[in-house]
Amino acid sequence: QVQLEESGGGVVQAGESLRLSCAASGRSLSTYAMGWYRQAPGKEREFVAVISWSGGRTYYADSVKGRYTISRDKDKNSVYLQMNNLKPEDTGNYSCAADSSPYYTKEMRYGMDYWGQGTLVTVSS
Repeated sequence: QVQLEESGGGVVQAGESLRLSCAASGRSLSTYAMGWYRQAPGKEREFVAVISWSGGRTYYADSVKGRYTISRDKDKNSVYLQMNNLKPEDTGNYSCAADSSPYYTKEMRYGMDYWGQGTLVTVSS
């Protein structure tokens, strides 16, 4: 059983930065792709970013490209999301996810195999 726990959310002003962390337990995710998704109040969950098992390939939603960076530390069984130049529309519950497929697939834009509960990010204008 895989457990994912996010941390690092908070309230910031527009233009500021946050770094989210996600720690996995239960098994090593070194061969899994991992990703971040977010859900704004009253809206559906949306894809944010994915990183391949090796960390060598990353993919981003157009809305965050150039501002967000996804990374992973396989030794710590963790994935991170550095968010810069935050905007009010970035507000939402950010969830970490893991998929047994090692590389990005189109289906990952809709979901993965394992999910965390999320950490709330609020960006004020």
